[in-house]
Amino acid sequence: MTFSNDKPIYIQMSDRLCDEILSGKYQDDDRIPSVREYAVLLEVNTNTAVKAYEQLAREEIIYNKRGLGYFVTKGAKKQILKTRRKEFMKERLPELFRQMALLDITFEDVAEAYKDLQDVK
Repeated sequence: MTFSNDKPIYIQMSDRLCDEILSGKYQDDDRIPSVREYAVLLEVNTNTAVKAYEQLAREEIIYNKRGLGYFVTKGAKKQILKTRRKEFMKERLPELFRQMALLDITFEDVAEAYKDLQDVK
């Protein structure tokens, strides 16, 4: 994984795990990779992975079964979607609208670009 400089690595790791839950790679009550496995996979320090898992546990996205590892909390996908949508609407959408206005991009332009992207898939 290539990390950016705009946010801490452990946050980017937790975001990635959330992305994997959203994509269906991990379902409710599925076991996720251990802290060490994930650290090795992403080539980061184990302490960084611990911070990511601790954050996700605090947010009740994952839970720990002593001696067995971490698992996806029931309803985690729904919770992630709710949080991400709220963040998108509050933080990203206003900037997107600002850029659209500056560049004179209409909603119709966006709809056409979206359709073109869907046709490629």
